[in-house]
Amino acid sequence: MATDYDEPRVKPEDEPANESLEVIQAQRSATSQSPAIDVDDADTAEGIDLPGADLSQEELLIQVVPEQEDEFTCMSCFLVRHRSQLAREKDGAKYCLECEG
Repeated sequence: MATDYDEPRVKPEDEPANESLEVIQAQRSATSQSPAIDVDDADTAEGIDLPGADLSQEELLIQVVPEQEDEFTCMSCFLVRHRSQLAREKDGAKYCLECEG
């Protein structure tokens, strides 16, 4: 027998059951959902950063290293690259191989 692969495949559990409205309502009331949200201990308001939030009181936890002598900042992607990745320099603006490639 040939198989029609374009035909939608329906699993038996996905097929609608021919149950009465009373049975469906009884199942829903038995497994009623509470309006409360499950919150983990780590999900506090302190762990959420909203866009535009005032972060002036926050402390920077990483060490920022200034650009080294053998590095440059690409004026296209604004990434700090090693000088071996310099593709061209025009009017003091430097561009990396990836942006020029």
